[in-house]
Amino acid sequence: MPSPFANAITDVPGLKVGHAHDATICSGVTVLIGDAPLTAAVDIRGAAPGTRETDAIGLPGTIDEAHAIVLSGGSAFGLAAASGVHAWLAARGIGFRIGEARVPIVPAAILFDLLNGGDKSWGEHPPYDALGRAACAAAVRTCPCGSIGAGFGAATATLRGGLGTASLRLPDGIVVGALAAVNPLGAVKVGTSRHFWAAPFEQADEFGGHGLPSQWPADALTLRLKTASAPAPQNTTIAIVATNAALSKRECHRLAVMAQTGLARAIYPVHTPLDGDVVFGVSTGMLQVGTHAMSLSEIGAHAANALARAIARGVYAADATPPFWTGPPAYRQTFA
Repeated sequence: MPSPFANAITDVPGLKVGHAHDATICSGVTVLIGDAPLTAAVDIRGAAPGTRETDAIGLPGTIDEAHAIVLSGGSAFGLAAASGVHAWLAARGIGFRIGEARVPIVPAAILFDLLNGGDKSWGEHPPYDALGRAACAAAVRTCPCGSIGAGFGAATATLRGGLGTASLRLPDGIVVGALAAVNPLGAVKVGTSRHFWAAPFEQADEFGGHGLPSQWPADALTLRLKTASAPAPQNTTIAIVATNAALSKRECHRLAVMAQTGLARAIYPVHTPLDGDVVFGVSTGMLQVGTHAMSLSEIGAHAANALARAIARGVYAADATPPFWTGPPAYRQTFA
């Protein structure tokens, strides 16, 4: 059932999310911060990812905790956002203890939004370090959808992208949430119709309540690719799924693996050579669960559903395109 709260990843107790974007550069940053260290892992399916510190939380890695997760625009320039978040956390004494030192662990993933019409002439000083700090300072226990943070400059094949989130609460008190910056090579709606691929998973008309088409469009399976005329690595959907269930790093990895199914339910095509799709799996560890294999199976299935919903919500809520925008129109401009 839908979360009784905000239908956001911040419905998972112990999490805050902050956003910062600059409309002049048409890009931004989103950061997820835990009240306490988070158990985290990552699954990478796209062939063109851009990441930082994902090896640290990978299964072979020694580190079992993270202190923030960063999603950023800006392609490789956006990785500097994690440096800003790292510095912000360190200044507050937050980090992995090594003797008397504290070292924040801040995994990050980026998407490509450098060709969307914004002013990218920042010279030797890209703005992402500052945007990362600003996102930390803005972190709260709510999370809106649309043209905000890392999703501000995002685009899909046919519509302006965005930042989306969704959540649900299970009867035993487990909460599952998802957060996604939606910038894929492919499309999120069925053909030229107003219907989202994620429609079967929609809750309470959260992205329009249009359901699936009553008659399947003839063009439903026609591939619509953002860069069909000039292929380039201009894409990527980056996401976080989180739960309050106590999971190990290995279980968080399985959570992220299962959640990748949510991308396949919401985007067509997905995990292409020109996408850098990355999903982080995060546990706040607040609620002990029963038989882990069965519990994790249920949590992972719901995480995939929530991620599919978050992707559609991010596109559905996108603002009308600004004057300098060179990408596709927003959903609400196309379907008034």
